[in-house]
Amino acid sequence: MSPSVSLLLLLLLGLSQATPVTEEGSGAERQVDEDNTMDITTRILTTNNGTDEMLVEGDLLRQVDEDNTMDITTRILTTNNGTDEMLVEGDLLVPKNRNAIKCWYQSCLWGKASNGLVIIPYTLSGAFRDWERQTIENAMQSFHGSTCIRFVPRQNEYDYISVENKAGCFSALGKQGGRQVLSLNRQGCLYHGIVQHEINHALGFQHEQTRSDRDYYVKINWENIDYNMAYNFYKQDTNNLNTPYDYSSILHYGRTAFSINGWDSITPIPDPYVQIGQRDGMSYWDIMRINMLYGC
Repeated sequence: MSPSVSLLLLLLLGLSQATPVTEEGSGAERQVDEDNTMDITTRILTTNNGTDEMLVEGDLLRQVDEDNTMDITTRILTTNNGTDEMLVEGDLLVPKNRNAIKCWYQSCLWGKASNGLVIIPYTLSGAFRDWERQTIENAMQSFHGSTCIRFVPRQNEYDYISVENKAGCFSALGKQGGRQVLSLNRQGCLYHGIVQHEINHALGFQHEQTRSDRDYYVKINWENIDYNMAYNFYKQDTNNLNTPYDYSSILHYGRTAFSINGWDSITPIPDPYVQIGQRDGMSYWDIMRINMLYGC
């Protein structure tokens, strides 16, 4: 080995034993990665361990669904428990300018424009976070692809829906005129199906099990229902639009709605095992009825 090569090796060995580099001007040592093999997500999860924030996917601040098997109406009724609002059927806001909630055919429908679209202006409360606003607007846009309903941000229109973070999930039945509150409480209502459910009420649709012909399709188990809540199961003089009873409607109560003992308050007939109270979104007949009622 030549003298020059030996000298170079000695120089490199000396440098390798030198003191670790510190940030210039501060004297603070750089943070040492004790395990530089740790991937990014493992590091995030390790850092977030023990946080009091409600997170999903480890680092997304979102509402957590503690029971993702809960049907839409059960979730709505649970959220609305204790609200000071005067509600019928669990989530229909009793109007102050009427003595009944009935929507008489064309009297409470939103108007159709000359282009055939039903334009419904809306506002969103500033209380909603960005992801919450996105959840609401995504549900609104789901009507755009399958019906002639169009939700548009309000400019200065007199009639509009004001989506607010009030104590519960509820809506008036059909168009009321002026500012019309549709409540989606941030703690329990911000699910795609629930937003669609309340919007359907605002369009003029009542719960499926209150249909005038419901006794052919479901049995109401009055003995399992709180006497003071029985009015929520009264039949209504509904406009069924010559459509079949829809067990899978997003507007159908779940089996144990308003039950006092956990047993069925509603039992499908003749097949008691038919699923009711789904939680995913509008059914085929939900969409068809909107198109029929509004002439889409």
